[in-house]
Amino acid sequence: IMSSYALDSRFPGPDPYAPLKDLPTFLLSSTDFNNGDRIPDLHAAPSNVSPQLAWSDLPEDTKSLAVTCFDPDAPTASGYWHWAVFNIPVDVTELPQGAGKADEKLLGLDQVISLGCDSNIKGYFGPQPPAGHGPHRYLFAVHAVDVEKLDIPEDATATVLGFNLYFHSIARAILWGWYQND
Repeated sequence: IMSSYALDSRFPGPDPYAPLKDLPTFLLSSTDFNNGDRIPDLHAAPSNVSPQLAWSDLPEDTKSLAVTCFDPDAPTASGYWHWAVFNIPVDVTELPQGAGKADEKLLGLDQVISLGCDSNIKGYFGPQPPAGHGPHRYLFAVHAVDVEKLDIPEDATATVLGFNLYFHSIARAILWGWYQND
């Protein structure tokens, strides 16, 4: 079944999750925007205030979580990673607004690792599509992981995290919004 973010003809990029295995989903929401809505300016660059995210109904075998944000519509052959954080304890059910501050441990938890992504910021980097390039999608994904700790170096790329998540995710929920710079 194709997701709503993959069916919207306003966006030129591919469905980045299409080549991955189908996984069960769970509830994922935000008090900052609804699925498919325009992302508020507060969450765009240069403010870089990460949106509130909350999830529930994880699979019983979930041992940790990862959160990513990806723009498949960037004018590159590989999209653009905006956020990649992993080794989040399974008892965490929400990230408050602003939790993804650059160069700070997510929720103050030492075991949680934030990667540098494509902006080189170790934390959330908000939407900033090139002016005149049209709207871009931002796919916020929460991944239910089957191990407590993914053994990935802190200087790894988000792509390395994505590769590991392919083998260790047991469920995935996606909340998406869009943003445009005229």
